[in-house]
Amino acid sequence: IALGYTLVYGILELINFAHGDVFALSGLFASSIIVSVFKLDEATSTAVVVAGLAVTFLLSMALGAGVNSTIEFVAYRRLRGAPRLSLLITAVGMSFIIQNISLAFYDVNYRSVPPLISGKDVFSIGEVHYGWDSFFVVLMTVPTLFVLRWLVAKTRQGKAMRATSQSPEAAAIMGININRTISFTFALAGALAGIGAVLYLVEFNIRYDTGFQLGLIAFTAAVL
Repeated sequence: IALGYTLVYGILELINFAHGDVFALSGLFASSIIVSVFKLDEATSTAVVVAGLAVTFLLSMALGAGVNSTIEFVAYRRLRGAPRLSLLITAVGMSFIIQNISLAFYDVNYRSVPPLISGKDVFSIGEVHYGWDSFFVVLMTVPTLFVLRWLVAKTRQGKAMRATSQSPEAAAIMGININRTISFTFALAGALAGIGAVLYLVEFNIRYDTGFQLGLIAFTAAVL
C-alpha cells in the first residue's frame, strides 16, 4: 500500500487518499472470488487452490488498476494546474466515494476467507508458530518487489516515469506522453493495492473502511 502512495506522490506530488479504499474494495472483491466463485478452502486440492489464487490475484490487480486509473482520469487530471488544496480536497472526496461504493456492495460486515493450506507450521520456536499463510505472503511479496524494481529501473515505461517525476515539462519536450505515463503509474499503484489486498485477506479480515485505517499506517511508511 505504501509503495502505491509513493509511486503516485513521485509523479504528481499528490497524496492519493483514495488509495487505501481501492485496496479495501479490491480485497472485498477478492473475498467474493475466493469464497463464492471458486469456493476454496483447506479441503480443496493444491492445484485448484494455486489456480484459484492466481486468477484472484489477476482479477484484483485488474480491478485496482482500473479503479485507480479512472480516479486519475475523472478527478485528478483536470486539476493538475490547480492549487494543492484543491487536489487534497478532491483526494479526500474520492476516498469517501470509493469507500461508499464498497459499503453499498458489501455492507458493513467483515469478509474473510477460510484457511487455504492445511498441515503443520513452517517452523515453530517455543510458543512462536510461523504458519503457511504468513509464509505465503513472503513468497508473493519478494518476487513482486523484484518485478517492480525491474519495471521502474530497466523498462522504457519505468524510465518515462522517472523522467516525468523529475521534470514533466522536460519529459514532454523529449517526446514522453505525460498523460499516458501518469495513467500507467496510477494503474501500477492500483495493481499493487490489489496484490496487497489479497495477501492481507489471506491472514486477516477486511471490510469497507479497512483501507482508511491501513492507509494511515501506509502513509507513515511511505513518508519513511
